Amino acid sequence: MPIELNFATPVALPAQSSISDLYQAVNLADAFAIRLPSGASADPDLLARFIFAHQPAWIGTLTNLRDLIVARFGLKTARHLATLAHVAKVERLGIFKVYRTSETEVVVGEDDAHLDFRVSILCSGGPEADSGRELTVSTVVHCHNLLGRVYIFFIAPFHRMVVKASLRRAAHIGWPVSGARP
Repeated sequence: MPIELNFATPVALPAQSSISDLYQAVNLADAFAIRLPSGASADPDLLARFIFAHQPAWIGTLTNLRDLIVARFGLKTARHLATLAHVAKVERLGIFKVYRTSETEVVVGEDDAHLDFRVSILCSGGPEADSGRELTVSTVVHCHNLLGRVYIFFIAPFHRMVVKASLRRAAHIGWPVSGARP
């Protein structure tokens, strides 16, 4: 199925992504791709920051609801993760720790007692403006225990809605152009 402009399409985890074989056991793995328009930046860090900065408002509401629920189980909340950006000695992108960056990919995520996850923002295709570049957001989750498996069972449908809506919103606003600064 061809990847469309302004539409997030479910795809297989890209083999070239550093998270494709990260965990021996995976409890969730998905990927969504969107075609970047001619002239859009190919910088995965810039594109990732753009996506996180322009998410639909309802995602914040959903995150607040999630925080209210998971705080009762001792899990990390988005509010807690946001404070880490100011005190941590590691780079963060939004609320997530940056694990890897390259010319084509940024990998963010978190580790917790119940599960570990990584999100890859991968820009593939040639550097030329009209080469048909795609941006793929992939997620892999490894659960450590029953709490992690129950959590991912309930959160997975919302996760997929958030990723697709975030990509559509970024496309609707208009991707940063080549040479733009974060």
